[in-house]
Amino acid sequence: MSKKLLLLFITTFSFLTSTFSQFDVKEKITNLSEDINDGKISLIVSGGEVPYEYFWSNSSTPLTSHFAEKLTEGVEYSVTITDANGLKTEKKYIVETESFQEDINNTFIPVVSFLDKIIFWDPFYSLGLYDNIIRDSSEEILKNANGTNKTTKIPIVVVWLVLGAIFFTIRMKFINIRGFKHAISLVKGDYDDPNDKGEVSHFQALTTALSATVGLGNIAGVAIAIAVGGPGATFWMIIAGLLGMSSKFVECTLGVKYRKVDENGEVSGGPMYYLRDGLAKYNAGGLGKVLAVLFAILCIGGSFGGGNMFQANQAYEILGAQFPMMADNGPLFGVVLAILVGAVIIGGIKSIANVTDKIVPFMAVLYVGAALVVIFANFGQIGTVFALIFDGAFNSDAALGGVIGVLIQGFRRAAFSNEAGVGSASIAHAAAKTSEPVSEGIVSLLEPLIDTVVICTMTALVIIITGHHVDTGGLGGVQLTSSAFGSVISWFPYLLVVAIFLFAFSTMVSWSYYGLKSWEYLFGKSKFSEYSYKIIFLIFIVIGSSVSLGAVLDFSDMMILAMAFPNILGLLFLSKEVRSDLDSYFARLKSGEIKKYK
Repeated sequence: MSKKLLLLFITTFSFLTSTFSQFDVKEKITNLSEDINDGKISLIVSGGEVPYEYFWSNSSTPLTSHFAEKLTEGVEYSVTITDANGLKTEKKYIVETESFQEDINNTFIPVVSFLDKIIFWDPFYSLGLYDNIIRDSSEEILKNANGTNKTTKIPIVVVWLVLGAIFFTIRMKFINIRGFKHAISLVKGDYDDPNDKGEVSHFQALTTALSATVGLGNIAGVAIAIAVGGPGATFWMIIAGLLGMSSKFVECTLGVKYRKVDENGEVSGGPMYYLRDGLAKYNAGGLGKVLAVLFAILCIGGSFGGGNMFQANQAYEILGAQFPMMADNGPLFGVVLAILVGAVIIGGIKSIANVTDKIVPFMAVLYVGAALVVIFANFGQIGTVFALIFDGAFNSDAALGGVIGVLIQGFRRAAFSNEAGVGSASIAHAAAKTSEPVSEGIVSLLEPLIDTVVICTMTALVIIITGHHVDTGGLGGVQLTSSAFGSVISWFPYLLVVAIFLFAFSTMVSWSYYGLKSWEYLFGKSKFSEYSYKIIFLIFIVIGSSVSLGAVLDFSDMMILAMAFPNILGLLFLSKEVRSDLDSYFARLKSGEIKKYK
């Protein structure tokens, strides 16, 4: 009997102890404003044995934190709470959406997640060719704030762009190097025949395409690449820029070759046309039509997002930071910017080119000049900087993802910045006055050189030479670049405002042309079609200046990157005829058949 009582006592005591040691979790869920990504979840835990460990599903929240912030509204987050005795409980929470922009952002999140799995899929990891976990020099696994392993990724879109660039470089016999001198002569107008068909000069086509690529990516994107990949990313960024020159040559040659000129002399060209008409010559007309439509849809989406809303949004943010009186006046800023952009794009490619051929040289000289001031102010550090770049490229710290991680950061930034292989630039170059498609292709190879090898490299050198790659001070993107310049040029933040506004403005006017030509390809060419697109484009400028951008912008950026898939596939089909045209062009140039006019 006593044994039964003892057993009953032990069982009852264990039950009561277990019951009283269970967690009692009270939560406070806060949506701080109508802006996106400012949700907060705070927990008050009682019961169990302190201290508690909090494993949040978002990797940026530390294991010791009882609250998580900067959360996306409408997304489910989980937290597993563990006490000192190993007792666990899991809770799930959602910060409810409370504004239109939060609802829109929440709608796009699953779409972005789906596209991310496609565009940023890592084929090498999926095939078991490498371990994507990042380790330090002692082979210890590096952890995120929430305790999960840090990993690196080799996105399929970057692989596609880089392999395409390498193939075209070899296929075209290193046209990126041997065509440079002739490209300068063409831009100077030495071979301009006044009777050639087209709407703009070689120089204007170059500046129009450059204005779409030289932008915030050169300022913010490079800073992120250096912060994440270290100085070594600069080397691989330059290599990718040089290789990208060959991709740009092929797509812009084809852009002119397959362009259409109407009875009024107005030109329509780009990937839509060489994918449709070019592939038809190789018994792949059905595939060509599908790729052309896909490209046009992606280009329109990219023109409204990365080529429009993002530019307006970032220009307003920087302007508001420097001039407090502009705060909370996003819609007004958007209206003014839309009027300025509208005044330019209403006149078509000729009007756009007349603006970009002045803005692009000015802003490039302005930015590069400021960079040179900073570099020469630290002249004694130049040798050290280049040593850091080369050492980081081949002997990189494992904490940065090793050599592969640094290489990917450099290649990724170059690919995103100069858009070589994406195909967009061929739409602008198709409007050039020339009867020789190859000549315009040779002109276009200067774009990645200027955009990536010169301007992006200048940004990287400034960040490294001022030591901002070591201590970012919690800054990122534009702010990091501004701080690096400001350490030598106190008034640079104001100069940066001017540069960013010009970058954003010129990018928008060029992308409006890309989007319009894609729109007309799908919906036909008419005044109604033209003005419908332009009005929608201007409305998106106001929206971009007025609301926070999250998943909507991610979606648009992915559309721009996705343009590379149909475009490069078409370029591979057509590379043989481009090589033949290139050989013929240089043979005629050597024989004197192609005349100089200056």
